[in-house]
Amino acid sequence: MAAIIIGKNAELVQNIIDVIKTCYDPEIPVDIWELGLIYEINIDDENNLKVIMTLTSPSCPVAETLPPDVEQKLRDIEGIKSAKIELTFEPPWEKEMMSEVAQVELGFM
Repeated sequence: MAAIIIGKNAELVQNIIDVIKTCYDPEIPVDIWELGLIYEINIDDENNLKVIMTLTSPSCPVAETLPPDVEQKLRDIEGIKSAKIELTFEPPWEKEMMSEVAQVELGFM
């Protein structure tokens, strides 16, 4: 499942994705973008950013720390007025949501 991207500034969207790719679940050696944990990136006309993401499971050990860490990194992007992470478990994450890169890295392909 590819993330839904809503935003007009392609350069800013790429910067957001690049930052997301620096964020890892510490138990899995693949970034959260390639894992398919990002469901939506939404940038309004004033550059307020909302990212809808999930975790590999509702009982994920980093549920309390990973989303705020990602949110802080996104706030630091030049041009972003505000950043908010919204956590969802609908639809539930499945390993099929991972990119081919992640699947190869984790030995699923």
